[in-house]
Amino acid sequence: MKLAIDRYAHLKSPIHRWSQKYKIVGLLGLIFAFSFIRSLVLLPIIIGITVIIFCLSRLPLSYLISRLRYPGYFILAVVFLLPFVAGETIIWQWGWLSLRLEGCQETLLIVVRFFCILTISLVLFGTATILNSIKGLRGLGLPQVILDMTLLTYRYLEELGEMLKTMQRAMKLRGFDTRLFNCRQLEILTHLVGSLIVRSYERSTRIYQAMILRGYGYKIPRQNSIQKQPKNPPKSYDIWATGLALSTAIILLTWEILLSVSS
Repeated sequence: MKLAIDRYAHLKSPIHRWSQKYKIVGLLGLIFAFSFIRSLVLLPIIIGITVIIFCLSRLPLSYLISRLRYPGYFILAVVFLLPFVAGETIIWQWGWLSLRLEGCQETLLIVVRFFCILTISLVLFGTATILNSIKGLRGLGLPQVILDMTLLTYRYLEELGEMLKTMQRAMKLRGFDTRLFNCRQLEILTHLVGSLIVRSYERSTRIYQAMILRGYGYKIPRQNSIQKQPKNPPKSYDIWATGLALSTAIILLTWEILLSVSS
């Protein structure tokens, strides 16, 4: 299992030039603004903003489709019944099955916001290496323990995926048929999940013990003369890009509030 979120971090684009620390602030502001949108009138606007940002990032369309495929299946499965059960205005009916206007509007709102937020998130973490993303989050004051856990999780998810593939291959060689579904097959899958959890726990324990032996968590005593590390001042491009993103987010939120009050 290859995550390769930062596969295209080497590309040259306006989004790649944007420092990751300030990019996190700007694009997270847009993500929060998208999540508060409730008016259907604003959906074309957030779609246009998302398309512009994705085009500026110069990420391949295949990268976006491959990352949106499985989350897309999940969100469609969640909202599949919503047009038929939510609302009172019936726009189509066949026997006991009724398609309702409010349910369709809510489904459209959820799906559009979901895909726009996920696309912006992919641009955020796909245009910089994972180490630069960790450094950016550290610069914003995120606790060191959370950053270490994030980095280790990203690092060892691939190994757990390879371990899962090995176990599945061994099961198939022993006659396991994935096309069948009965109590015996379900019991085998349960044992597989349990074995994977136990192995991952044992692996995490060994990693933590190895880190402790190498001095992880040991704080060096402070000396009287502390040399302050020089801080890199933000570039004008980073300030303008972050300001533009946050201004767009504020305009969207203000527009949403005005529309909700007027309605």
